[in-house]
Amino acid sequence: MAVTGNATGNATGSAPGTAPEKETAAGPLAGVRVVELAGIGPGPFAAMLLADLGADVVRVDRPGGGGLAIDPAYDVTNRHKRSVLVDLKSDEGPALVLDLVERADVLIEGFRPGVAERLGVGPAECHARNPRLVYGRMTGWGQEGPLAHTAGHDIAYIAVTGALGMIGDPDGPPAVPANLVGDYAGGSLYLVIGVLAALQHARTPGGAGQVVDAAIVDGTAHLTAMIHGMVAAGGWQDRRGVNLLDGGCPFYGTYETSDGLYMAVGALEQQFYDTFVELLGIEDEAPARKDLARWGALRETVAARFRTRTRAEWTAVFEGSDACVAPVLSLGEAPHHPHLAARATFTDFGGITQPAPAPRFSATPTAVTGGPARPGADTASVARDWDVPGLTTGKGP
Repeated sequence: MAVTGNATGNATGSAPGTAPEKETAAGPLAGVRVVELAGIGPGPFAAMLLADLGADVVRVDRPGGGGLAIDPAYDVTNRHKRSVLVDLKSDEGPALVLDLVERADVLIEGFRPGVAERLGVGPAECHARNPRLVYGRMTGWGQEGPLAHTAGHDIAYIAVTGALGMIGDPDGPPAVPANLVGDYAGGSLYLVIGVLAALQHARTPGGAGQVVDAAIVDGTAHLTAMIHGMVAAGGWQDRRGVNLLDGGCPFYGTYETSDGLYMAVGALEQQFYDTFVELLGIEDEAPARKDLARWGALRETVAARFRTRTRAEWTAVFEGSDACVAPVLSLGEAPHHPHLAARATFTDFGGITQPAPAPRFSATPTAVTGGPARPGADTASVARDWDVPGLTTGKGP
């Protein structure tokens, strides 16, 4: 069922948390089989991306669960997947996973380095059963290096790459950007890019499977490539809150409105800036935009003007203009923004409002067609479809 309505519509009419049965796979990765060894954070999100694109993702959950304490019925990162329960520490567990691997195109795991090998499902064992397998490894520090075996979370990974230190006011502490920059941007997205590139290689004449080492520190550092170039060119100061894109620029930042909400301003180019100051009503009093010495005065002028009206009033003023100004919305408000609603950027499936798959494809469209996988709920269908009867009998070959 393709969900084409706006963000407030319920595609199924089912109760919140109810996962409708997964429908026929669609999308550019239809036919690709993925084994995901259950974890938390960037690994499941990467597997969700592949599932959103049509891959048949089988999540191998551990008996008793694990990870973050979230009701599986609401864990959107497990949508479009199927789940089986396998105890990798049992005698038959590794053999069952290797049976799945033999029939898969991709495996994703997020253990610390060496753990998969100790469990008997490392790259050597998997490639012995399936030489064309793309073995995707998702970690924070990578497979090697002084910190490779050390615990960590998103905030530590982005801290050492310089990314965290770029974000926030110049006179305050760095601002924590949730776990979006490290786990998902520097981690999941780079793992998916690597997996798809390796999958393409494996399917070319003479190609073979390989290991993809996706480290959050590597991906996050890669995200700062343009900034490093600007630093080298003298166009970026190596401290936060004083540069063009980090809130230091008075026409690229956020401003409080009279009702305590905020507007975001990104009027970088001259023509957009001209429209901005005109609609804001300060064109006759705004200091020259290129005079860095007067940026402080310009910021005060802009801030004072924004405090004279509510967010809704300023949204109406700038609506449809090229001033590059937008209201700062909450997670709950975002799905109802007229543009996002018109594009169905968010959808309501199974009673859960969630982002729709991205990006979009003209020939192989995608849509939310399945809810979060419940641990072990799909053992019978996976055993049948993948021809691994041991999943239901609990015995290996």
